[in-house]
Amino acid sequence: MLDRKMQPLLESRRLLSCVVFMAIFLMIFSCSVLLKSSSRYLIPESVLMLVLPNKTSELGTRISYSDDPSRNAPLPLITVGGKRTTSENQDGVRRNSESLKRKCDPSQALLKVYMYDLPLQFHFGLLGWKGKGYQIWPDVGNVDHVPRYPGGLNLQHSMEYWLTLDLLSSNTPGVMRPCMAVRVMNSSAADVIFVPFFSSLSYNRHSKLEGKEKISKDRFLQDELVKYLMNQEEWRSSGGKDHLIIAHHPNSMLEARWKISAAMFLLADFGRYPTEIANLKKDIIAPYRHVALSVGNESAPFEKRPILAYFQGAIYRKDGGMIRQKLYQLLKDVKDVHFAYGSVRQNGIRHASRGMASSKFCLNIAGDTPSSNRLFDAIVSHCVPVIVSDDIELPFEDVLDYSEFCIFVRASDAVKKRFLLNLLRRVTRADWTKMWQKLKEVAHHFEYQYPSKQGDAVQMIWEAVSHKISHVHLELHKDNRFRQQLIE
Repeated sequence: MLDRKMQPLLESRRLLSCVVFMAIFLMIFSCSVLLKSSSRYLIPESVLMLVLPNKTSELGTRISYSDDPSRNAPLPLITVGGKRTTSENQDGVRRNSESLKRKCDPSQALLKVYMYDLPLQFHFGLLGWKGKGYQIWPDVGNVDHVPRYPGGLNLQHSMEYWLTLDLLSSNTPGVMRPCMAVRVMNSSAADVIFVPFFSSLSYNRHSKLEGKEKISKDRFLQDELVKYLMNQEEWRSSGGKDHLIIAHHPNSMLEARWKISAAMFLLADFGRYPTEIANLKKDIIAPYRHVALSVGNESAPFEKRPILAYFQGAIYRKDGGMIRQKLYQLLKDVKDVHFAYGSVRQNGIRHASRGMASSKFCLNIAGDTPSSNRLFDAIVSHCVPVIVSDDIELPFEDVLDYSEFCIFVRASDAVKKRFLLNLLRRVTRADWTKMWQKLKEVAHHFEYQYPSKQGDAVQMIWEAVSHKISHVHLELHKDNRFRQQLIE
């Protein structure tokens, strides 16, 4: 009798055990699926990049430029399964997975940027791109639709292009990038107003009169830009102080710069600017885009660099560049020094890349302006830069100590007989290697690429812009002191 009463109870317990077992099994299975499908959200990108073999396109397709920057129409390089291939072979390219198709959250971004929707003629139209209908911006979510920037020496001032692409991608699903700067659609929510005028490309391509033109296309675009800005409520309310304008080529914005001098400029140096127009207090120095090939992990150590010092470029310059001629006379016959004229013609960039990668020290000597892309060519070649330019301003110097990987020589000392040679020959292998190791650590800060990566040149520029915001706010708040009285 007792057994009969206990039987239903035992069956109930067995059934309950089965239910609990099944529930636990389903929970474990669901968690494993969830982890696989959303691991990129749960694991930081920096960690994931270490886990993925060869940093393949598992994190998304990346665009940089071909190893021959002298070509006029460089093709993007796509990283696929650890192999690099041109965009002509993209049929099998694995696109970003659905789990990566997310936007930057403006509330999490360091910098909120409002970008004017300038007409095509000011930006991608200069690259020959034509949108469909009223389309202003290209589809940056598809590498096939991103217009290419011209190669050769045009590339050294191309940061206007990379920054614009980065802002566009911040609102584009499927593009994996850091969330340091994000484009906002309401200017009142912005920290800074970005003016997407490709001023350096405009100067390089259109500064000379063509046909029956009375003014050049570059001058016309500058005039039109000034008119546009003066009609914008954002400019009028701040006087342009919270606007970011890129004028990296020393001769870009030559006519307009006086009329828009209140804005924050992104420049190569201050060589051709009076202090009332451009200065470190309000403006930003950005690195040139290097044209020499990056050595990457194939960096030769001390004993495999037979050339003591390397310089190749224009020797006869005016103004501060006269020092190049003096150094040429001092160094041209030294056996282990390469000091020669060079240009981009006849594979000049490729030859210079090999020379710098085979040299212990690379000379960065003032030319017509205090700076040149030669410094950044040296950095990506892991060739210790020797800077002979008393008035040079360096990008990101508030966070980078250049004395850890560069040697600075005053111009007055450099032209003394044997001073430079004796200085370089006294550098020991251990001291040189220390600087060489530091170059390998910092080189990524000077790389422009799309999509941008954490700590690259694009992200470093946005960080530099963020450092200026407090000064902008200070100036605007001081301007507001008596504005209420004027309204009344």
